[in-house]
Amino acid sequence: MSTTTTPLKLPKPPPLFISTHPSHATQNLPLLSQLYTTCNHSCHRFPNLSLDPNGQAVTEPVDIGKLGVAVENSDVVVTVWEEREGLGWWEKWGKKTGGERLVGFGRAVSDLGLTASIYDVMVIPSLRRMGIGWKIVQKITRLLTNRGIYDISAVCSHDERLFFEACGFGDDLLGSTTMMYARTDLSHVERCEIVQAGRMLLAPPPQSCNLQALKSSIF
Repeated sequence: MSTTTTPLKLPKPPPLFISTHPSHATQNLPLLSQLYTTCNHSCHRFPNLSLDPNGQAVTEPVDIGKLGVAVENSDVVVTVWEEREGLGWWEKWGKKTGGERLVGFGRAVSDLGLTASIYDVMVIPSLRRMGIGWKIVQKITRLLTNRGIYDISAVCSHDERLFFEACGFGDDLLGSTTMMYARTDLSHVERCEIVQAGRMLLAPPPQSCNLQALKSSIF
């Protein structure tokens, strides 16, 4: 007796407009900031967390000024808009003014020659599991590979690993991993400025380096 597996059918999303124009993000930073909040997505690797009335962890609002700088310096920016009924195609390429709803986002940073990293892929909760996130990642990777960039990594949380695996990502064959700067040794606090990064207080290293550590490193 043979068995067949029925392919999983995703719910059909509403009419969408996917843009790769950075201006559609930079000209609508308040909407983009609200999307971060709606998706409970933090720009920090060590986010400040608080509890909402339902006891769910929520992240702090994104700094809209830093968000604008980050988007402007990203090499690929993808925004996804839920289309307004009756909107003409010539209007879609103009500035979004509130008639459409920003429902998805993703971006990539690259050295424009060898490597790129994908950041901040998000879709509003009500439209998840409809393939929108997959479309965002595919759009980003296609634009990068068209530029000859194939060494593409995805910066994601543990909970997002399955999603990126479904998008074609996997463990690095070289065994490398992402290491985040998290120095909290305050012994040289007199000589440096303390920088806040989410819930972490980071102490930038002093100008002088640790020669003994350098001698023992592989480099």
